[in-house]
Amino acid sequence: MITFDLIQDKVEFFEATDLATLEKKINEQIEHNKAIMLEVHHVSYHMQLLENGQRLYSAMVHFKAKK
Repeated sequence: MITFDLIQDKVEFFEATDLATLEKKINEQIEHNKAIMLEVHHVSYHMQLLENGQRLYSAMVHFKAKK
């Protein structure tokens, strides 16, 4: 017998050296997660400076099952 458990919560992390790339990565994953009935619940962004002065942007996206 096959049983399916729906994913209720999923947390994903993204990083990029510019905001446009970070946004593109997040938007692509939002579209993928729509297929498994997940929607964005919370997003947290961070930026840090690397030793070479380059900026590194990161985001944590919490997806939850659609109600």
